[in-house]
Amino acid sequence: MKKFFNYKTLIIATLILIGLLLLKKFKSDVPEEVKSNNHEMIDSTQLVPINIKYGFAIDDFDVEESKVKKNQSLSTILRQYDVSYAAIDKIAKKAKNVFNVRRIKSGQEYSVLFSKDSVRTPEYFVYENTPVEYIVFDLRDTLHVYKGEKEIIYKRKQIKGTIESSLWNAMVEAQADPILSIELSEIYAWTIDFFGIGKGDEFNIIYEEAFVGDESIHDIKVLAANFIHHKSDNYAFAFKEGEKNGFFDEEGKSLQKAFLKAPLRFSRISSRFSNRRYHPVLKRYRAHHGVDYAAPTGTPVHSIGDGVIIKKGYQKNGGGRYLKIKHNSVYTTTYMHLSRFAKGMNSGVRVKQGQTIAYVGSSGLSTGPHLDFRVFKNGSPINPLKMKSPPVAPVKTENRAQFEILKNKLMKELNGLDSIPEPSIPDSLNNTLSLNK
Repeated sequence: MKKFFNYKTLIIATLILIGLLLLKKFKSDVPEEVKSNNHEMIDSTQLVPINIKYGFAIDDFDVEESKVKKNQSLSTILRQYDVSYAAIDKIAKKAKNVFNVRRIKSGQEYSVLFSKDSVRTPEYFVYENTPVEYIVFDLRDTLHVYKGEKEIIYKRKQIKGTIESSLWNAMVEAQADPILSIELSEIYAWTIDFFGIGKGDEFNIIYEEAFVGDESIHDIKVLAANFIHHKSDNYAFAFKEGEKNGFFDEEGKSLQKAFLKAPLRFSRISSRFSNRRYHPVLKRYRAHHGVDYAAPTGTPVHSIGDGVIIKKGYQKNGGGRYLKIKHNSVYTTTYMHLSRFAKGMNSGVRVKQGQTIAYVGSSGLSTGPHLDFRVFKNGSPINPLKMKSPPVAPVKTENRAQFEILKNKLMKELNGLDSIPEPSIPDSLNNTLSLNK
């Protein structure tokens, strides 16, 4: 028994020795560079960055870029690349629920993606509908059409400037998008008359500007501003309460005022805002940039907001008796087909919101008594029924602490200050506040 045990021990020892010799040989065969990297294998293949455009690895295609020429259509463009009439007809039908091919406009950019081979077959046609949206026409056997969107990046900016001639020119001098001047005029519409600003007024704005690649798409969101008018500060801070975005001053008071929802108590809307409405008297189609409120003759008509009467008269081309009121540097309203004016209503007279200014009638080209009510924003007609209604009350008590934190943060940025005392926050709100840092 003892002799058998010795043989068994000898066999085990021999096997262990062989195993150690094999392990040593394996280690000696591993390259030094692998040994020095904690025994992890290295993939020497280097990753090459992929150039993505319109959702494609664009380097896999031959690409031809161009712009739609005057009077060109989808058909005339694709025929240049030998796409058959039958294929064009099919793809136009496929596009119906995605994009109306008749709306292809001259001056818009497009790209044609060809196969990288000797045949150079056109595989995709990409039409840039807007700076962000593009339409892909798959010209292969599938003949598929779909929309895509480019990535939008918002860049945070701050500009300061002094007005020498006009706000528009001051924006250009500050190397900012002049559209900012329109944004400011709307933010301060109720507090500053932008037709009365002058040399020496200053502005300081923090905003976000949207870019696609390196190109601005002229989409601007003002976060905070200070417009110094006649040497007085006028702060504005963007703040969202519920679903509504508004601008508030440093005390949390709204910079906006509300318009009345309608200029009279009415029974029904007889005609809506339209770019092509059939005129019941002229018997032809033409634009109707207002809302008609059907009401009995003599129904009082009210101004939807404070303002100044800038025109009073009779329109021979169809509007009849009318009044035009300027509410601020952004909004004006017009009231037409009036039977008569209220006492004292003349050009230059100031009116209050809700004040009776005239009475419903049927003057001008009209089939019956009604008020033709129109709203103009920066001189262009807009649909009165779709006017935005920003918050007009101060910041709500339950949102005040959150507003104060945001306001103080933006105030520091505007004025370049290192420290502004933070407001004390009730413990109950500490766990519910969430701000973008």
